[in-house]
Amino acid sequence: MEKIVTEAIQYRRSVRVFKSDVALQDEKVKQCIQNAVLAPTSSNLQLWEFYHITDTGTLKKMTRACLGQNAAKTANQLVVVVARKDLWHQRAKANVDFLKDSIGPKPKSDYSRREKFALAYYQKVIPSIYTDFFGVLGWIRYIVFHLIGLFRPIYKQVRLSDMRIVAHKSAGLAAQNFMISMAAIGYDTCPMEGSDTGRIKGILGLPWGAEINMVIGCGVRDEQGIYSERFRVPFETVYKKV
Repeated sequence: MEKIVTEAIQYRRSVRVFKSDVALQDEKVKQCIQNAVLAPTSSNLQLWEFYHITDTGTLKKMTRACLGQNAAKTANQLVVVVARKDLWHQRAKANVDFLKDSIGPKPKSDYSRREKFALAYYQKVIPSIYTDFFGVLGWIRYIVFHLIGLFRPIYKQVRLSDMRIVAHKSAGLAAQNFMISMAAIGYDTCPMEGSDTGRIKGILGLPWGAEINMVIGCGVRDEQGIYSERFRVPFETVYKKV
C-alpha cells in the first residue's frame, strides 16, 4: 500500500547498502522520475535532465566515478540529476510556444495584460538575465541592479554563478520529489555528492554546459543499509517564527 506524504518523508533515509537479491521495476522508478518533473522550478524553465541507469556495465563505470561508495556499488539502479542552465534558451522558447497555443489564434492587439506580460517575460526578461559572455555581462548586471537597489527593491542575483545556483536549486527540488515518491512505494534511495563529476559527464556523454546535481542510488534497503538512528538538531534551533 502506498504511503501518504508524511509517512513517505519519515520513511525516507539515505540508504548506503541495498539488497542484492531484490530488483527494482524500471517502470515504477520511471514513474517516480515523472513525479520529479512536477517539482517547482524557477520561471518554469525546467533546467534539468534525469538519467535513469539500469545497464550493468554503465552501473560499474558509475560506481568507480562515485568513488566506490557502497550506495553506488550495491545500487540496483542509479538516477543522475543534471542541471542544464545551458538549455535556458530552448526551455524559454518552449514556454513561449505553450503560451501561444494556450492563447489561441487571435491578433496580438487582443492579448490580455497578463498574456502580454507572460510572453514578454520569456521573450525579454529571461534572455536579459540568462545571456552572458564568460560572466562579464553578469557582473555588469550585478552592479547596475545593486545601484538601482539603493532606491527600490529589485532582484539582484543576476551573475553567472547566481543563475547556476538557481538551476541547481530547481534540480534539487526535483530530486526530493523523486526520493519521496520512491519512499512512498517502498523503494529506497541515497543522494550522493561525492563523485568525479567530470567522469560522470563523460560516461553519460553530457556537454560542457551540463552540471551534475547529484547521483541517487536506488534499491531496497539492506538491514545494514542505514548506518545509525536519524539525527536532527533540535527543531527549536532551526524554527524561527517572525
